[in-house]
Amino acid sequence: MKYIRYIFWAIVAICLIILGMANRDIVTLKALPETLAGQLGISPTIELPLFMAIFIGVGLGLLIGFLWEWVREHRIRSEAKAKGREVNALKRKVDSLTTEKHEGKDEIVALLDKAG
Repeated sequence: MKYIRYIFWAIVAICLIILGMANRDIVTLKALPETLAGQLGISPTIELPLFMAIFIGVGLGLLIGFLWEWVREHRIRSEAKAKGREVNALKRKVDSLTTEKHEGKDEIVALLDKAG
């Protein structure tokens, strides 16, 4: 299974290298359309290779997706944490009840009762 994972990531790396080599031309990315940039008097642009623009776009998309899922699953994580606290409280209660039950008895008898 480990080798299949390595082969998969090697194929992904080869595809990314081929994509980068095929898209080395310089492109200009503009933050605003020309009409809006002319009205505002600013025109933020950046020039970079096309493969960098593609990789940055994919990376930002993944980052936004992971963040969206993390926020969406907040309720599930908080419920799990509350259930964990409840389980710990119940374990403490059971332990306290078992020590109360065996209070004043012989230690061997208490251990046998606890095991059975």
